[in-house]
Amino acid sequence: MARAREIGFSFWLSARRPTFRVREHLGREALSTVVEFFYDYGSPYSYIADTQLAGLIERTGCRIDYRPMLLGGVFKATGNRSPAQEPVDAKRNYFGTEMRRWVDYYGLAFRSNPHFPINTLGLMRYAHAAVAGGVFELFHATVFSAFWEREKNLADPVVLADELEAGGVDAGKLAEASTAPEVKAALRETTEEAVSRGVFGAPSFFVNGELFFGSDRLIFVELALAGASEGK
Repeated sequence: MARAREIGFSFWLSARRPTFRVREHLGREALSTVVEFFYDYGSPYSYIADTQLAGLIERTGCRIDYRPMLLGGVFKATGNRSPAQEPVDAKRNYFGTEMRRWVDYYGLAFRSNPHFPINTLGLMRYAHAAVAGGVFELFHATVFSAFWEREKNLADPVVLADELEAGGVDAGKLAEASTAPEVKAALRETTEEAVSRGVFGAPSFFVNGELFFGSDRLIFVELALAGASEGK
């Protein structure tokens, strides 16, 4: 219990951007230090979670396995829907209130994007192309901040290209790469894998095969990492 309280206190202290790592095949022992992060750039809660991963890495020494998926595909496969589409007005309004509380608590530069929601199919294909092209770190940092801090309409190819170029990414090269059959297949397979493992929304995390859903569940991700490191 003391260990849980200690982690619970330290969890909220850091909000730096994470160190990026390419996926690799890992042995059983190393798996306990890996956090799989299934996300979509159109998800504000994925953005919030992303801002907290650097602190998680610093405190636990974990590695983040970035798993870009298509949230719309997950919703379609599971019958789930975005909180923005919640039919109960009071509940939908409360979601917004709660999100603002988290944003204020972490001191984030978050802004509610007037273009939300957008079709993120292209963005998520770009993400897989960025991984293949070795520019994922630049791409990832640019897209989340552009959409959720600078209110850019990333569904507009011209706007997206301008943002990527400003972030040091060759937008034309990435756009071409995103149309490759293997890139499209990578996104589809990641999304299907997420659904098959019980994912129904974003962000979702796995530690040693155990699912944790939501940016507000990162404390339990950290506890799971601590338990694994202690051999529990």
